Amino acid sequence: MNLFGHTEKALFLRRPNRFTLICRINGKAVKAFLPNPGRLWELLLPGTTVCLEKTLPTKDRMPYTAVAVLRDGHPVMIHTHRTNDLAQELIERNLIPGLKGCQIIRREVPHGRSRFDFLLKKGGKEIFLEVKSCTLFGKKLAMFPDAVTERGKRHIQELAELADHSRAGVVLFLIGWPQAEFFMPEYHTDLEFSRTLLAVKDKISIIPLAVEFNEELSLTGRVRVLKIPWEIVEKEAEDRGSYILILRLPENISLEIGKLGQVPFRKGYYLYFGSAMKNLSKRIQRHRRIGKNLFWHIDYLRAHAQFHVALPIRTQDDLECEIARAGKGIAGWEVPGFGASDCSCRSHLYGMSEDPLKSVKFISLLQYFRMDRLTEK
Repeated sequence: MNLFGHTEKALFLRRPNRFTLICRINGKAVKAFLPNPGRLWELLLPGTTVCLEKTLPTKDRMPYTAVAVLRDGHPVMIHTHRTNDLAQELIERNLIPGLKGCQIIRREVPHGRSRFDFLLKKGGKEIFLEVKSCTLFGKKLAMFPDAVTERGKRHIQELAELADHSRAGVVLFLIGWPQAEFFMPEYHTDLEFSRTLLAVKDKISIIPLAVEFNEELSLTGRVRVLKIPWEIVEKEAEDRGSYILILRLPENISLEIGKLGQVPFRKGYYLYFGSAMKNLSKRIQRHRRIGKNLFWHIDYLRAHAQFHVALPIRTQDDLECEIARAGKGIAGWEVPGFGASDCSCRSHLYGMSEDPLKSVKFISLLQYFRMDRLTEK
């Protein structure tokens, strides 16, 4: 089964909003509808090849729909509206361990406050199945979600509540990265979802399934259930660790920074590396606010710079200086002594002229400390 019609390869240029991509085909810039509200930072990087499906343009419809991207030559499906079609094919072909022999009763099944993707039946037992599309992965580790999902948390809770002797709850994570070996909830971004999944892991079936597509974007049939290292989740899914605060300064300024004195700042993006070994979320919320007492070096800059994003890296290890050193390696300039009064680092504040979220090097850094380092242990 091919989930898509004829597709054309295009060069990704930018994403002006959640549901629109600007791509280049044959030297011409075109708009494409993106049926995926996810963050997709790790996939949608400048120069990425995007597979576009031609659509009939109307006043309210774009001429193309983005259906997949190529990562290291592997097609990764990003069309979330087709996720359930993919799940149905896998179920009907008996390719999902744990769901072999199941009969599909119907799709889009309301129950409680939720609507689950499938109602299945096997041996007289009803199985409520929720399907999640996982597009976040490093070299060997896949994680879900890539953004906070209150809806996803509620689905997990209700699946656990309905499970009894005659009913079962299953969550299927479809992972478009055939090289993945492990799966974990993404506790850096959504701590509550991760804690919820950890709490119900013995009440519902959790199936992280790596799937593979060929060049024609049809399923190859090679699938694999990934391992879930729950011991790492139990240890690391806590409100502590390090963080990267990214601020944007729209113009050159000079500021009086505590004992550092007068410090010049050129316009651009600033990466500040900090840590909080308890109440990490509160520390990040503090950096979001303005109009507070100026205590740390970063408070002085925050009073004049725009908040861009804060990225927690939850871990029990003290990684602040290691991450800062890695940041120095990709940055354009440093602010000497800034934020480093209690360590031997030259600085914990570095500048870049471009948006770090559109930088392959920065995304690789973030991916390493959030994911890849875990599989090196």
